[in-house]
Amino acid sequence: MKTKILSAALAVTALASAQGAAAQQACVQAEDLSDTITYAMPAVFGAVQAPCSAIFAENEFMTNEAGAFVDQFRSMGDAAWPGTLRLLKVFMTSGENAGDGMAEAVAQMPDDALRPLVDVILTQMVEERLTKDMKVSTCSDIAEAMELIAPLPPENIAGLAAFLARQADLKNPQICGTGETSSTSAE
Repeated sequence: MKTKILSAALAVTALASAQGAAAQQACVQAEDLSDTITYAMPAVFGAVQAPCSAIFAENEFMTNEAGAFVDQFRSMGDAAWPGTLRLLKVFMTSGENAGDGMAEAVAQMPDDALRPLVDVILTQMVEERLTKDMKVSTCSDIAEAMELIAPLPPENIAGLAAFLARQADLKNPQICGTGETSSTSAE
C-alpha cells in the first residue's frame, strides 16, 4: 500500500515515457525528485478524495486539517516547478524517448507554456494509477499516513520521500548517486 502511494506521488516522473522505465535511462537529481513530489502532492490528494470520501469523513484530521496540509504543498508549486520540469526533461531525452522529437518540441516551448499541459497530464495519470485498484482499506492507511507526516514541514516530507526512494534504489526514476547510472541530469 505504501509503495502504491509513493508510486502515485512519483507518477509525474513517467509523463514523458508511455512505457514507463526505459532500458537505459539518465538519472535525476534527488532535489528535483523532491520538487516533483512537492509539485504532485495536491494532485495525489485530489485523486484520493472521491474514492475515500466516506472514510475521510469519519477521520477528524482528514475532515478538519488535510486541506490546509495539502495547501502548503500547493503554495510551493511555483518554487517546485523548475525541479519538476528538469526531472521531466531527463525522461524526455533518455532511453526510449531519445531522438523521438518530443524533447526538441518541448525545448522550443517556454517553460511556463508547458506547465498547464503537465498539470492536466499529471492529474489524469495520478488518478488512473492511484485509484485503479484502490481498496477501501487503503483510504484509512492514507489518512493515517497523512496525519503522521502533517507536523513536518512540506520540504522535509518531500525530502524524506526522495531519501526513501534513494534507499530503496528506485529505478524509475533512477536517482543520481545511487546504483548504476549514467550520472546525467537535465539543466
